[in-house]
Amino acid sequence: MSMPFYVSPEQLMKDRADYARKGIARGRSVVVAAYDDGIAFATENPSRALHKISEIYDRIAFAAVGKYNEFENLRVAGVRYADLRGYSYDRSDVNARGLANAYAQTLGTVFTTESKPLEVELVVAQVGLTHELDQIYRLSYDGSVGDEHGYVVMGGQAEQLGEAMATGWRPEMTLPEVLTLVRTVLATPIGSAATDGEPRQIPAAHLEVAVLDRTRPRRAFRRLAGPVLEELLTSTPPTSTLST
Repeated sequence: MSMPFYVSPEQLMKDRADYARKGIARGRSVVVAAYDDGIAFATENPSRALHKISEIYDRIAFAAVGKYNEFENLRVAGVRYADLRGYSYDRSDVNARGLANAYAQTLGTVFTTESKPLEVELVVAQVGLTHELDQIYRLSYDGSVGDEHGYVVMGGQAEQLGEAMATGWRPEMTLPEVLTLVRTVLATPIGSAATDGEPRQIPAAHLEVAVLDRTRPRRAFRRLAGPVLEELLTSTPPTSTLST
């Protein structure tokens, strides 16, 4: 008679966390960064159909890295949550904090009770009337929530790219300045590639970019692509501050 195989709860949680982190790290990074008139979202994503950045509600947006089918299910659930709450109460009662808490409960429950954790990392952001009222929440695979300020980098080589953002980002940057910085950061060579040849260039057509624009009256979310994005990326020449 074979003995039952025992794994301690601590080891089980560690294995699940390692599994989720490895899955998330395989995806391309997403950068979320505040600028003077709102919050910008950007990632390298040549696909025009599979979005990693989406609108949730009037002034709330969602960005994700990891397994597409898993974070797409979460996005849809978030839209339903926001619509139901706005319909049942008032549109002003829908906020990023409540949505982040709902996502945290879902992620935490799956992480502790299911055999496989969700291989996703999320950002839920809400643009306020002033930059002091902006909200940016980062949610991990285990349901933990971080209240972020200024910028967030997740997925891929998030730690190294976060250091590049820390060097270049400053409060009250304009949108062209932030997008120029973010494109440079996303193209930052990592590891052995950092010493091999010229820095990589990401064409504007391979970027997925959106903003929450606080100057828009109700629906703040707007995608930037084509000539509009090209113009924004060329209107501010890179400086020593931006080319980290």
